[in-house]
Order: sequence, then structure tokens, then C-alpha cells
Amino acid sequence: MIRPRKMKQLEMTVLTRDVDPVIEYLGRRGLMHFSGDTLDGGGESSAGSSGRVLRIRENLDRLRSAALYLGVELPGESGEDTTLPGETEERLTDTLAEMILGLSVSENDCLGERKKLEDALNEARAFSKLNAPFSDLDQLSYLTLRVGRLDPRRREELRQNLADRAVIIPLDETGRILAAASRKGRFALDSALKKSAFSPITVPDGYRGIPADLLASLESRIASVDRELEAVNRKKEALKQEYGPSLWRLTASCLMAQAVEELKRRLRGTKNVFVISGWVPAEEVPALVQELQKRTGGRTAIRSFDPEELEEVAAGREKVPVSLKHGTFVKGFEPVVFSYGAPLYGTLDPTPFVAFFFTLLFGIMFGDAGQGLVLLLLGFAAGAKKPGPLASYRKFSVPLKAVGISSMIMGFLNGEFFTSEKLFTGPTRALTGFFMGFLGIPGEPPERILHLMPERGNTGKLFFFFGFTIAVGVILNSIGLIVNIANQWSLKKYDRALFAKTGLAGLLLFWYAIFIAVRVILGQGFFWYDYGGLLIPAMFIFFGPLIWRLLAGERPVLENGLMAFIMEGFVELLESASTYISNTVSFLRVGAFALSHAVLSFIVFTLSQMVKDLTAGPLLSLGIVIFGNAVIILLEGMIVAIQVIRLQYYEFFSKFFTETGVAFAPFRFRKQAE
Repeated sequence: MIRPRKMKQLEMTVLTRDVDPVIEYLGRRGLMHFSGDTLDGGGESSAGSSGRVLRIRENLDRLRSAALYLGVELPGESGEDTTLPGETEERLTDTLAEMILGLSVSENDCLGERKKLEDALNEARAFSKLNAPFSDLDQLSYLTLRVGRLDPRRREELRQNLADRAVIIPLDETGRILAAASRKGRFALDSALKKSAFSPITVPDGYRGIPADLLASLESRIASVDRELEAVNRKKEALKQEYGPSLWRLTASCLMAQAVEELKRRLRGTKNVFVISGWVPAEEVPALVQELQKRTGGRTAIRSFDPEELEEVAAGREKVPVSLKHGTFVKGFEPVVFSYGAPLYGTLDPTPFVAFFFTLLFGIMFGDAGQGLVLLLLGFAAGAKKPGPLASYRKFSVPLKAVGISSMIMGFLNGEFFTSEKLFTGPTRALTGFFMGFLGIPGEPPERILHLMPERGNTGKLFFFFGFTIAVGVILNSIGLIVNIANQWSLKKYDRALFAKTGLAGLLLFWYAIFIAVRVILGQGFFWYDYGGLLIPAMFIFFGPLIWRLLAGERPVLENGLMAFIMEGFVELLESASTYISNTVSFLRVGAFALSHAVLSFIVFTLSQMVKDLTAGPLLSLGIVIFGNAVIILLEGMIVAIQVIRLQYYEFFSKFFTETGVAFAPFRFRKQAE
């Protein structure tokens, strides 16, 4: 029998100067589950952290903006080798943020100017061949043009005054410019030009259209801006290659610092010290204490307590968190257990039983070697370390592999491979022929070890198979009762361990009823002593509360009166009998689903054989096989998984999961389990 790992509670008093490396170590190792009163909100200890939190958030925002501009992917959590940021990281963050921001501003300026130039050029081209005087063009379009001279030294001043309301285009080195604005901005343009001592150039009277040199100047300026943009993009790519890893590392460091500061704001403490209290697996305590003392120079005071020493645990105000330690196979089925509830600390761990029976029951109901192979390959794909389409299903990798192998074994026994009944005929005959010869059994070797399809004269084997599934149910129900008896005894609830319907009395009643049923099936009758075998454990269930009071040295009392006691006892017996019967008969569904799987496979195989002789028979047959197997794997695979989980929940867990515990959830920087 396996129990959860033994836990100890550590209470640490840490100086403010040492709290960052202590939290960093705890978060990196993921060993401490904080006690309920540890995170009750900071007092004086959190007063000075607001400024640091704001600074960290500001750095994160700047790093994310820089990464978004460069196209760099950033982490969502700190990495395994991440450390808290120091002065060097702060300076590097400032340098990178300013450098990339400057490049971003330059690119935006170039893009803005190019947009204005392109708009001006498009409108100018639209009127370049218009048969109207140049001086009248601004009356006919949305474009306002001004041509003249301006002191080159005042050109920047004019740009700033106009901002984004107009475009200023140098035409030559002598100071000639072309100013273009929208119609609604003409007055602002004229006002700014006047303030800058702009001298208009008179276009010859009668000149029609827009002068060609003005169009050429616009095109030349656009080409110049394009060259500037190309230079910006080259620099942008160079920065991405050079500083992309630094942005990733700095972001991970800031995320760790953010988690540390948020935790510090919730810890109990004063301005000078923090108090950290939490649960740690007992075998990890010596190494943890040694490392923390090393990191703080022996300045941390640490006390450890066993759960039995804590008043809040004894009073039931706090539950000890449960941490399970398993190998790869059993660990893969922990989510099935914890999806129902965490076991109580100190009770038996049901995960090994879940792993075994989940694998067994799924394989019985989903017996096909080819379809099992698909599940096995999906398990390997989900468990691959490299990112892939099934990476988010990594926690299902082990169960998929397990049920894939069990389905392949059952498929070999059934003689099915992707619904085909012929592939294993030769190997099965060779295997069965060998054993029949070895044991001296005469006859023709069978094509299948198991034959689930009902045939005339072959129903006896099917009944034996259903009997086998009920036997599995009896074993699983019995294990559930034994687990409950052991749990109640370890919790010192001896009355429930001995006299409850899920206690020793209930187990004996269940076993003796099964004993009678087996005898009757084998042709034996019901004997007089069977009354005693059933009545004795039934009476212990009925009179259990009174018997326990006598054993405990207390006076038997009928709290609600004699009639209420009789009714409660009768209902308890009736519920016990109905529960045992339903929980046992429920396992007939295992055989039913195994049979339905065989029938579906038979239908797919038969249809594929029927169309083979048609014109497009081989192709159509292959399509039926592929489609049929896909439907069975997706639809029936999901149904079988649900049924197995249901059997675990209602027929197994219901025997002993009367009270759930708290799962061990240590503080860690990384969300995924190590």
C-alpha cells in the first residue's frame, strides 16, 4: 500500500535583505506549499514595494513594445536559468528600450512623410495635364500648392510649425521649395509660410498644368525616403539578431522579479523581517534548510513541525497538502484521481489501482491492435519534448501509451487489426497450435484466442467473458472497500472502519453474497448456514452505532427514538444491498462495450469486403476502412474513456472518497510541473 509523502511545516523568519534570494530559490525549486495564514497580506513589509512593482511593470511594458516592434517572441514565464534582475539588467533594459524606440520613431517619421509625399504626388499627377492655369489649380482640387523660396536655415522651423498639416519639399539647393497641403489646411499653410519669410515664385502667365520639375521633385523625394526606410529595416533586422536573446532574457528576469514582489506584498512581516510558513515534503527538508542557510549566510531562523504537532491541523482548521510520488506510468494517471479530489493526508493513495484498472478496462472495451497502435503513436506524439500540434496534451501522453498497448494486446487476442479479421489468423493458429501440442490437446487450432462475436452454438464463451468482466468489478469494488477500511482506521474512525456499509461488516456481507452467487451459478443450492453468513454482517451494519458505544464504554442511546433507529438501520441495509448489486452489475457494461466494438469492427470489415469486386472496388474498400476506423477511434474511443472514468468514479472512488484533501501546490515561477 502506498501513502502520500510525509510532510513537514517550515516556519522561516527572513531578513528583508535576504528575502529575494530565498523566494528565488523556493520559486525555482517548487518545494513549498504556503500555509493558509502566510499570505494574509503584507503590513509594513509591503509598504516600500509599490515603487519597485511599478518600475518592473514599466520595464516589462518597454521590453514588450520593443519586442513587438522587432518581431521577437517573448516568454510568458521565467526560464529555468532565469535570475533576478540587477543594475546591469536595468541599464541594458534602458539602453535597448531607448535605442529601439529611437529607431521606431525614425521609421514612423519616414512612413508619415512618405504618405504625405505620395498623396501630394497622386493629386499633382491628377492635375498635371489639366488644361487650366497653374494659379487656378488650387481652386479646382483638394490640393493646395505653393512654390517659392525659403531660407534653408528656416526650413526646419517651418516643418515644426506645420507639423503634419503640410509637406515641404526642397526643389534645389538655392532654397526653392514646394509646399503642399489639403484644401482645408491652406490658411494654416499660408500663415506659417508668411511667418517664415517665404517668397512666392511667379509661374508664367498662361502656364497650364503643373510644372514637370515639381512632379520630378516629388518623385525624387519619395525615392529618398524609401532609401531611408530600407536603411531602417536593415538596422531593425540587425537589432533583432543581436538583441533578440537579450530581450527574451530580460523579460524572463522581469517576470521573475514581478512574481517575487507580488509575493512579498502578501507575506506577513515588518519593515525588517518576513515570515514565511509552508509545507515541504519531509525528505526535502534537510537539503532545503542547508541551501537557504547557505544563501543567507546563516541569518534565517527556521523551525520545522510534524503535522501532529500543529493545533490547527488537529482542530481541522488546516489540511495537510497531499504530495504523491510515483514512477512514470502511475504518475500519468494522477490527473484522473485529482480531477475527482485529492486524498486526505495519511490515507492510502489509490493512484496505482487507478492506473492498472484504467488500462485494463480500456483495453478490454477497445480491443483492436491497429487502433491501439494509433493511440500509442498519439501518446508518443503528445509526450514529445519538441513543440508540436499535441504539445498541449502532454499530460495525457502516458495514459494514451498505456491504453494503446492494452488495446493492442486485446486486439491480438480478438484477432483484429484495423477491423481486419485475417491478419492475425496465421500467427494465432501457430501460437495456439504450439500450446495445444504442448498440452496434448487434440483438434484444429483456433483462428482467434478470444471470439466475442455471438455465433450459433458459441454463446457460452460470450457468457464466460461477461462473467470475467463482473469478476473484475468484484475485485475493484473489494479494493475500494479495503482502502476505505484502512483509511478510516488510520484516521482513528474505528466505528466506520468496522461497522459501516463500506467498512469491514459491509465487505464481509459483499464477499459472502458473491460466494453464494458463484455457488448457485455452479449448480449448488442455498444452504441453511448461508442465512448466518448474510445475517451476521448485516446485523453489525444495523446495530453498528450501538455496538460501538458499548465497545467504547459509553451508554447505548437511541437519540431519535426506537422507530427512527429501526428505519435508519433498515434503509442502511437496503442501500447497502442495492449499492453492492448495482456496483457489481455495472461492470457488465465493460463486456457490452467490448461486444459493440467487435460488432462495429465486423460491420466495417464486412462492408469493405463487399465492395471489393466493384469497378472502383479497391479504392472504395480502402475508403470504407479508413473512414470506419476513424469513426471508431474518435467516437467509440471517447465513449470508452468516459465509461472507464465513470467506473472509477462511481464504483471505486465512492467507497472511500467521503472527504477530500488538499493537493500539494508549491509556489513556483514556472507554471508547468518540473
